[in-house]
Amino acid sequence: MDRVTCAVPLHVPRPSGPWPGVRENLSRLGNALVCTTWSEWLPSVLTTRRLPQLLGADWPRYRRTPDAAVRYRFAASRLLIKNTAAAALAVPPEDLDLAYRLGGRPYLRGFDQIELSLSHTGDLIAVGLSRTGRIGVDVEPAERPVRLELLQTQVFTPAEARELASLPENERPGRALRLWTLKEAYSKALGQGLRLGFKEFGFIDGRLSTPDGSAVADGEWGFATYPVMDRYLLSVACHDAGLSTAGDTSAGTMLDQGFLAAMTDTAPR
Repeated sequence: MDRVTCAVPLHVPRPSGPWPGVRENLSRLGNALVCTTWSEWLPSVLTTRRLPQLLGADWPRYRRTPDAAVRYRFAASRLLIKNTAAAALAVPPEDLDLAYRLGGRPYLRGFDQIELSLSHTGDLIAVGLSRTGRIGVDVEPAERPVRLELLQTQVFTPAEARELASLPENERPGRALRLWTLKEAYSKALGQGLRLGFKEFGFIDGRLSTPDGSAVADGEWGFATYPVMDRYLLSVACHDAGLSTAGDTSAGTMLDQGFLAAMTDTAPR
């Protein structure tokens, strides 16, 4: 199996879009990535009269969050998830029910064919969708200071440490940050988070490797790191489980019509 191709992140500055690239990437590649800033989506959070319907079960959490900045960031991230998924599934965003697995990973209740990953840092919010398997996304400021000596003892494999040592000194922080975000994205895709020992796997030349640098047969996985919004790095890990999935990702064709009608009738308004 060829390695999975990870979609290039799309900047969507407002709920109105542009969204066509999301459905195109999900149909063609099996995955899609969207990024924005919470300040770009803040006007929609503050002005939409449909916010209770859009947040659904998250509305009480939004209401009881005392810090305004935290509250607005939370709302913007949930609106981004729902609008991204709605663009892929061709349903209104308020008809989607966002729920959470143990550990806080979001998923769409009733849409098990779609995997989600959310990451945010500073002003940036990023969402990954996949219809072929697991997906993990991680974002960090591109100029984030890194403590190389700490990462080498607690995060990097021996092979990664050797590769970093071979680079010019001014290139090491950027490579270290790229490795860190790739490890975060992969562990999120596996549903492990920080429970997965980062020294137990590595990335050499963008490929999954063992601690000694040997390549792992990763045909079911794709990994990529992209610069986004001029000042952030976004890394993604995409899995293809090899199961046959419909190329048409609209909810009306992917779901049983009876179940779809019942779900739509009972969705929060």
